Amino acid sequence: MNLASLTQRILPSGSLLALMPYARAIDGDLPLGRLARLSLFQLSVGMAAVLLTGTLNRVMVIELSQPAWLVSLMVAIPLVFAPLRALIGFKSDQYRSLMGWRRVPFIWAGTLSQFGGLAIMPFALLVLADPNAGPDYLGPAAAALAFLLVGAGMHTSQTAGLALASDLATENTRPSVVALLYIMLLLGTIGSAIVFAFFLSDFTHLRLIQVIQGAAAVTLVLNLVALWRQEALRPEQTDPSLARPLFKSTWSEFVAEPGVKRLLTSIALGTAAFNMQDILLEPYGGEILGMSVSGTTGLSALWGLGMLLAFLSTSYFLTRGIDPKRLSGYGLALGLFAFSSVILSAPFGSKPLFLLGTLTIGLGGGFFAIGTLTAAMEIGREDQRGLALGAWGAVQATAAGVAVALGGALRDFVGHHAIAGNLGDALATQSTGYSFVYHTEILLLYAALIALGPIVRSVPRAPRTFKMHDFPT
Repeated sequence: MNLASLTQRILPSGSLLALMPYARAIDGDLPLGRLARLSLFQLSVGMAAVLLTGTLNRVMVIELSQPAWLVSLMVAIPLVFAPLRALIGFKSDQYRSLMGWRRVPFIWAGTLSQFGGLAIMPFALLVLADPNAGPDYLGPAAAALAFLLVGAGMHTSQTAGLALASDLATENTRPSVVALLYIMLLLGTIGSAIVFAFFLSDFTHLRLIQVIQGAAAVTLVLNLVALWRQEALRPEQTDPSLARPLFKSTWSEFVAEPGVKRLLTSIALGTAAFNMQDILLEPYGGEILGMSVSGTTGLSALWGLGMLLAFLSTSYFLTRGIDPKRLSGYGLALGLFAFSSVILSAPFGSKPLFLLGTLTIGLGGGFFAIGTLTAAMEIGREDQRGLALGAWGAVQATAAGVAVALGGALRDFVGHHAIAGNLGDALATQSTGYSFVYHTEILLLYAALIALGPIVRSVPRAPRTFKMHDFPT
């Protein structure tokens, strides 16, 4: 007798059973309210990402007077866990316990890791900023531990959360699931940036402690609400007596399936293409087109609007039989137009063309991200969902991190040689370094299209039944 049936015998009334942390069964369809609650874990991921790569990046350099190389190293530490997402997903597929949960233990472990890292982070940063707080190694070691815990928690909870969402979704509801997950991530990013900016406008060390530990508490609450009564107990899937396959053999079987290698290659190339300009767009607008600080600040909102438009429209397209890989290809094609517009805005001195390119970068990136995530949910066997989504997350996160670092390095290197006249008089301009990065992104987009093309379905699937309540909005 499993735990669920035993509890139902002890609590037959149903009223107390409703307070249990597990669902009675996985529904054939995923109600919008349950989906919205599950997607709350994306809010905490977006909040942590903004805190690490935005708020703390600035605070550590300006207010805490830390060297930029050390700050860059700390911010890059969470990327250490990105390649391990495939292993995390595999472990959640093959988790063995008498309880009957597969995904919840990993979501909860990731939540606790993220909470712990945020809880100790402000004190670690204060020790880092105070040379008299202890040995020289204490501050960097404590900060590195805090960033590592947060990064590990983000990757673990998101990987298992996406796998749980895939378990609960059906073919009809999958587009709505993916769209709402991305909308929540975007809302978490934008909303937390506004909240952090408000509370840290009058910066003090005490306020920094309050904000970061407040984020830790919010993370714990959001993720607890998100996973409560979502996953049913399936002890037949987690029976400790079941054989435990090796990751190496399972991975070999997974990538041997038709189209998997091409899909992962396209994800890596396309993600790198859309993210290489991540830290260059605002400097480009200010330095090359003479835009004001307020004007360049609005670029992030314009990019986010493009992403939101993509998220809101993908359910419509996918539920009408469009192959998600084909949708990803449309996103790559939009990226070609977007980066061409950004490049041409410099010689024409056209701000409207630059703004159009920025909006289209968000639109194309949104189509590509949702298309590839939906495709990842459809590949592999049922017992490989965690592995498939972990592989998607590992490739996507690693490619994004490497691309951002490479974009800045290429801009500085090429720009330096261009201004010095080493590339000829025609290229001795401030825009050359930026233009080189944007041209590189166009080449990556073409490479992603080449990798993706052969696995796109030539015949659209039959349209799926779709009703108004399936819209994520």
